[in-house]
Amino acid sequence: MKTFNKLVRDKIPELFLKDNSLPVSRTLTDEEYITELNSKLKNEIDKYLENENIEEMVDILEVIRAILDYKEVSYEEIEEKRIKKVQKKGAFKDKVYLERVMENGD
Repeated sequence: MKTFNKLVRDKIPELFLKDNSLPVSRTLTDEEYITELNSKLKNEIDKYLENENIEEMVDILEVIRAILDYKEVSYEEIEEKRIKKVQKKGAFKDKVYLERVMENGD
């Protein structure tokens, strides 16, 4: 027996069934769900940072989409906000590393 105690993708239990294993799962409450999504996001980011595997980015993006759905924000809305921020503050394409800002009198 393996213990997981974590949020998994919707089809994971049926994959275990196909493998002749018996998964035990339940549906989370809304409060548990957002807590687990946030935990999953951190976990997936940590996994990406360990090896910079692009497959981990796929998982990060899926968790972000789930959080947006939970918060009733469309992916299009977030993309609009991203574009506005890029127009106002730029992106990260120029590799700018700000070391310090000199104030008047420094």
